[in-house]
Amino acid sequence: MEILSLSIDKKTLEKLNQTQSLLGFKSRSKLLRTAIMSVMDEYKELNTASGNIECIFVVTYLEKERNHSLDIIHKFQKVIKTEIHHHSYEMGVEIIIINSEAKQAKEMFSTLKKSKCIYSVKYSILGKNSKK
Repeated sequence: MEILSLSIDKKTLEKLNQTQSLLGFKSRSKLLRTAIMSVMDEYKELNTASGNIECIFVVTYLEKERNHSLDIIHKFQKVIKTEIHHHSYEMGVEIIIINSEAKQAKEMFSTLKKSKCIYSVKYSILGKNSKK
């Protein structure tokens, strides 16, 4: 196995240690390997999609980051068919249904996932049309 150095802030380390304990992982390394595999599996279905797809994104962010988050989401306005906004305590939630070429859906997912102002992004593919 390769050894990687990882820098994380104190708050994240505390959450990592708590998660390790709660889930019963024997080491942080095992927990991190599992988390990395989870992220790769999460993207797998979208990454292999082709043609036109319809999918739903559930995006959460801190309400204080609302403007930044919505700026990112609205960059994809041409493919958004439905958008629902909900406030939950200090969190904002966007439920977004898009219909686009798989390439655009992948770009949207990647852009949202990488953004520092987005807390989480989940997706489900509702339908595929690989015919052109």
